[in-house]
Amino acid sequence: MNRDKLIAQVKNEYARLSQTETQQHFGQTTTGLNAEAYYGNLLNLVEREISAGTFDGFHSGQEIVDAVANDKNKWLSQWKQ
Repeated sequence: MNRDKLIAQVKNEYARLSQTETQQHFGQTTTGLNAEAYYGNLLNLVEREISAGTFDGFHSGQEIVDAVANDKNKWLSQWKQ
């Protein structure tokens, strides 16, 4: 799939997640970040990986978002907990 199309799909999915995430729930699962900042940071890392070809075998942005959600360390070379 076209990398630009994958990036657009991932952007849309992370925007959707950021908007639907309640502040109360998000505050319980992460410290010091709001949903918008968390998903923004994650999007930047995923975009770099898409541009580098990490996700060339994927067929949709949703597949990428799901894979990253399941194992950030595997898919994001610059992920730091």
